[in-house]
Amino acid sequence: MFAKTHIALTAALSFGTPGLAQAETVLNVATAGDQNMVDYVKTFLAPRFEASHPDVKIRVIGTGPGDAGSNKITEKLTAQQQSNLAQWDIDVAVVHQKAGGELVEKGLLAKFRDQIPTGKMVSQASARNALGVNVDGYVMPMFLSQTALAYNSDLVKTPPASYDELVQWAQKNPKAFGYNGIKNGMSGVSFVVGWIYAYGTDAARLSAQPYDKSVEKSWAPAFEKLKAFNQNVTFTPGNAGTLDMLSRGEIAMGPVWVDMFYSWKDQGKVPPSLKLALIAPGMPGQPMYYVVPARAAQAKLAQEFIALATSPEVQAQGIVKQFNWYPGIDANYVKAKLDAPTWQKLFAEISPQTLANYGKSFPIAPYFDDIKEGYESQVSN
Repeated sequence: MFAKTHIALTAALSFGTPGLAQAETVLNVATAGDQNMVDYVKTFLAPRFEASHPDVKIRVIGTGPGDAGSNKITEKLTAQQQSNLAQWDIDVAVVHQKAGGELVEKGLLAKFRDQIPTGKMVSQASARNALGVNVDGYVMPMFLSQTALAYNSDLVKTPPASYDELVQWAQKNPKAFGYNGIKNGMSGVSFVVGWIYAYGTDAARLSAQPYDKSVEKSWAPAFEKLKAFNQNVTFTPGNAGTLDMLSRGEIAMGPVWVDMFYSWKDQGKVPPSLKLALIAPGMPGQPMYYVVPARAAQAKLAQEFIALATSPEVQAQGIVKQFNWYPGIDANYVKAKLDAPTWQKLFAEISPQTLANYGKSFPIAPYFDDIKEGYESQVSN
């Protein structure tokens, strides 16, 4: 069984390129995520790096979306570690937050962030802690995908600034708030996690400290409050469904992914009246990480590649302008590299300071499971 799995992984993550000049130095980049992640490395990052490193060729492979894509990278590096290879054939990997912590725990990554010039530009807590695992120095955030509340400014002149204010608003405006519960999309799950941070246990405890099963016992009042709140909401079909219903005026407010919101806005799929607010004490988002495997064949070049990819100019033009993601480095370093309209679009409603204050991490896996199970048993029933 192991042999078959190993062969399958080797085939899935093969970096062989027929006809590549043997004299050329090759930098192998493996990225989890959708096809747009592969395209970004191939068409945006690779040409820029190769222009400054004419003897280097970037070779890119995508491992697939979601945690499953990151798991393939973990499995590949684990197999090479167990084979006791002197050099591994992934030089740079792009992985999800959960995998970043797992890779550090397994001893599969090199510590590098303090050795690149952009390392000091990181301000996110998620660069130091990945769902309870200390990853400080081992990861460099590529971008941050954040959730927030979208609202119709024609109908809501002053949006709620906190969960408390939202509860009051929903009572006065029944069925005007919509979300998908915990089914068919993470925007609704994020809203529920933020609810527990507000009325159950704070984010610092649930996302960074060791698991304690007894913690969930204090959440009953929070779930009871959420069940009452749900009597005043409209349930949506999912992430896209919430945006659709906002666009059609069927609801006036609901949780969304910020990058999806702005992409739809760029495509004219949502009206200009829709705006964003990130409420206290916060809602979760998650980063993608650049990492360097412990035995990368081209470790020095890998560091140089990540330094380029996280430079203010590349973060501005690639991460922010092309994809509407929040930058992996502190946004204040990026501002000077962006035109005013792009900065205003991404940061006018949710400022870098608000993002730093209220952009939270998701809980560690056991607490995350407890929240979802508690919702099912105490809110949905």
